Amino acid sequence: MKKTVVVCVILVAAVAAGLWMWLRPATDDNRITLYGNIDIRQVSLAFEGSERVREVRVEEGDKVKAGQVLAVLDTRTLALQLAQVRAQAEAQREALARLRNGTRPEEVEQAKAQTGAAEAQAELAAQQLRRLRGVAADTNGRGVSKQDIDNAVAQLRVAQANLEDRRKSLKLAQIGPRQEDIAQAQASLRAAEAQAALLQHQIDLGQLLAPRDGVVRARLLEPGDMASPQRPVYTLALTDPKWVRAYVNETQLGFVRGGMHADVYTDSAGKRALSGRIGYISSVAEFTPKSVQTEELRTDLMYEVRVLVDDPRDELRLGMPATVVLQRQAANTPAQR
Repeated sequence: MKKTVVVCVILVAAVAAGLWMWLRPATDDNRITLYGNIDIRQVSLAFEGSERVREVRVEEGDKVKAGQVLAVLDTRTLALQLAQVRAQAEAQREALARLRNGTRPEEVEQAKAQTGAAEAQAELAAQQLRRLRGVAADTNGRGVSKQDIDNAVAQLRVAQANLEDRRKSLKLAQIGPRQEDIAQAQASLRAAEAQAALLQHQIDLGQLLAPRDGVVRARLLEPGDMASPQRPVYTLALTDPKWVRAYVNETQLGFVRGGMHADVYTDSAGKRALSGRIGYISSVAEFTPKSVQTEELRTDLMYEVRVLVDDPRDELRLGMPATVVLQRQAANTPAQR
């Protein structure tokens, strides 16, 4: 009896196996199935300056847009320095305008009057010297001492020197400022303006901006922390591009082309496929068992393939397992774009 039961069980199993083999769907030899994981780019965002953090405006998991302000530094010291430099630049600007406008007519008239006064003073000193020398000649040197004559000579020289100085001052007033002085004032103004622009740039860098659309993965600093270029404030995961990092063996490599269409499946999406395309095929083999391969081992070589995925719903996450299905192409068939 037991033998009969065993024989019946074996017959039922054989019939079931035969039916399964007969009814199973045919294997599609034109399809290549690859398995991999979702990969995305990440950016560590840090301030360029070393100041204290004043604000942090987003949290982990927040979606941010390109250009959005994520954090702000305390830039009050820089603002005060900028105000000081701008005041210096304004003073340099006024000095340059004064040089460019030249001497005012009133200043020229003033120089002429001072020159006239110096001429009168020199003429008076000359007359005084002539008078003393006349008295000395009439009295054979007894009416005027030699010291008085020497004093008169010295006064005349001083008056003549003062007259010469006034005449040169008048000439300079009439000519106006030198071109070298104007150029120097221009250079000083440019230096002050450049310093002001530098400080304004440093103030602008006090705002940490998102370089691309993305999702905040980590918030690493808080208000009051001291920021520096070596200390990231946020780690940002970019939402585009996203790709599947998969591997194809050596026997399938000849049927894969850059740009060819791919269907990407994930466990969370079920049977719904995301559209993708082959974006990169490595030219270097990986997982090589040893440096010299036998004919059997050559087929074990693997090549990295990156499949760029269109993810309009932002469903894919870093490290998520994914299945890539390709339609096999002949080695001499160009990829469809």
